[in-house]
Amino acid sequence: MKLSIKEQKRLISKYGEWAVVTGASSGIGLEICRQLAGAGFSLVINSRSLVNLQEVYQELKSKYDIQIKVIASDLSEENGLEPILNFTKDLKVGLLVMSAGYGTSGPFVESSLPREINMLRVNSEALLAITHHFSRKFKEQKRGGIILMSSMVAFQGVPFSAHYAATKAYVQTLAEALAIEVKPYGVDILSAAPGPVESGFSQRANMKMSMSLTPEQVGVPILKALGRKTTVLPGLLTKFLVYSLRTVPRWGKVKIMQQVMGGMTAHQREGVNS
Repeated sequence: MKLSIKEQKRLISKYGEWAVVTGASSGIGLEICRQLAGAGFSLVINSRSLVNLQEVYQELKSKYDIQIKVIASDLSEENGLEPILNFTKDLKVGLLVMSAGYGTSGPFVESSLPREINMLRVNSEALLAITHHFSRKFKEQKRGGIILMSSMVAFQGVPFSAHYAATKAYVQTLAEALAIEVKPYGVDILSAAPGPVESGFSQRANMKMSMSLTPEQVGVPILKALGRKTTVLPGLLTKFLVYSLRTVPRWGKVKIMQQVMGGMTAHQREGVNS
């Protein structure tokens, strides 16, 4: 899937000329980098792995005549944000895509607290700090767009992925409110809430997913929704999963998600009980 020329022109006209993308070395972040590069954006790309970022750099530079700045830093660390903020202070950044994040799964009481805190820092604390910085920057320049990566699990509690779902609920509610606050200043906020995406997420979260989307199926719908919606459910699978639960009361959604996530993490409990 590729952005139409009309959409490419809309995005670069409204949000160019630089875009900052975290989580840029894989999954949805990488796909969005490809689409933005094709639209003519210069990019500041961030992830933990310098090697992976250099591969992305080489791929994009071989295809597009754009500027690319590679910033390898871990957003869970205390000084992980500084390289991004320092480098971009004099750039004409008009678009921020917060794609960095990961999940944990399994019974919460058996989880590693340091790992849960690390996830909280990446998914919520770092997102808060960078979003605050660029919201102020975009308000001052009277233009800009911010994409925050939520999830379909943000809309109810999810047993066996309790804390991950809570971090995404934080992202979702922040985006919904911020979209209204900054709209008068010409700034667009979008919450992207995809369903399961096969991008290495399931391996890191130790989950087995029977159905999933590809990053290529969600990247374009996310970018097309920016400036038009507050929340996008990218991909047909996402829409099916969310809309099928729309009339179910919240407690019922929690019970359904218990069954769904329980199936995805059953191998973890089998390992413990064997």
